[in-house]
Amino acid sequence: MLTGLENALKDQPVAAAAALFLAGVATSLTPCIYPMIPITAGILGGSGAAAARSRGRSAALTLSYVLGLALVYSLLGLLAGLTGNLFGTVSSSPWSLFVMGNLLLVFGLALLDVFTIAVPAWISTRISRIDVSSVPGVFLLGASSGLVAAPCGAPAFAAVLTFVTTTRSAWLGFIYLFVFSLGLTALLVIVGLVSSGIGALPRSGNWTRRIKYLGGLVLIGMAEYYFVRMGSVL
Repeated sequence: MLTGLENALKDQPVAAAAALFLAGVATSLTPCIYPMIPITAGILGGSGAAAARSRGRSAALTLSYVLGLALVYSLLGLLAGLTGNLFGTVSSSPWSLFVMGNLLLVFGLALLDVFTIAVPAWISTRISRIDVSSVPGVFLLGASSGLVAAPCGAPAFAAVLTFVTTTRSAWLGFIYLFVFSLGLTALLVIVGLVSSGIGALPRSGNWTRRIKYLGGLVLIGMAEYYFVRMGSVL
């Protein structure tokens, strides 16, 4: 299955993009990110005196946030594609397979709460000071959120980034991470554009934790796949 995914990333961009969009949506349902969707939507949509913002203004702020996050993710995808191109195909190097396997293993264990990935306090403080009343400020907020993804979102994103390296294509890396980020923010866009969107969202709970743990098991399975391939190359 993972071999088929690698081939799809390189040879079937439309199918791969659809899979990565769904991966982004699934990542947004994890307990670190999902509860932040209504909070972020409330900030972008305004509350209290700011609630007088027009729907067009709220939509502009929401799309600016999404674009900021998507741009950062896409640039990292571009870098991942260039890295794969510079260092050659991953499948031919046992050391590359070893590194990728261990990275995926670490990410999977993080999703299973074996240890915690914490955002440095000084970064969180800087982000909290961003002015979210303007389009440039919201764009910066989105870009910052992309760099310091929530603890259980970062491993999923990093796993996608690791896999994108196998494409050895800068433009595919850019497109794939852009699509992944669109999936990650899809619910936020719906909530931001539809006034009743927040009320329609189910509450977070055990179901979001199950999604996170399922993602951890998937990443550990991916790590095992790379370790087996490393052994076959050796």
